[in-house]
Amino acid sequence: MPLKGHARFGGGLTDVPLTTWASRWPPYSIKAGLRAKEMASLTWAMVTEADGQIGEAIQLPNRASKGKTGGRTIPMHPEVYTALVTLQSWRNDTADPDRPVIFSERGGGLSPATVRLWFHRLYTSLKMDGCSSHSGRRTFITRAARRVSQVGGSLRDVQELAGHTSLAMTQRYIEGDTEAKRKLVALI
Repeated sequence: MPLKGHARFGGGLTDVPLTTWASRWPPYSIKAGLRAKEMASLTWAMVTEADGQIGEAIQLPNRASKGKTGGRTIPMHPEVYTALVTLQSWRNDTADPDRPVIFSERGGGLSPATVRLWFHRLYTSLKMDGCSSHSGRRTFITRAARRVSQVGGSLRDVQELAGHTSLAMTQRYIEGDTEAKRKLVALI
């Protein structure tokens, strides 16, 4: 089933069918752990430095996330950085700091519900039952939790990347791995 609808990425583009930009959204979810609301709220000011160049981190203020504690900073994954540089190069003069990175065919920002619907249509078309806009975020958190000790970090670092106020919430996102458990026990 082809995806219907159009959207624009970062301005300067003519309408791009959802099938064309399908590959552009997953990095924000899987490689940055963003929620649907955060993807919908993402503006150029949150991803650029003062000189307008793509920065080294995504700066999410409270208004763009569920937080009430001052927002959060997510280091920029190379795939997210590359996607943003590409989008910015297509922008012409429409990547103003307050303009959404992803916007509708009418030029306005997207609602979180629209982002969730877009992911639902994508995953349905790919016959990936049970997946949602939150699936990439869960993948991000699980992968981060499995690898954090390799870089000298802790689950507290994963909690902060996820923007959770409690470690208990972060733990709900982390999928268990039977093979990893076997290997861990064998090391003891």
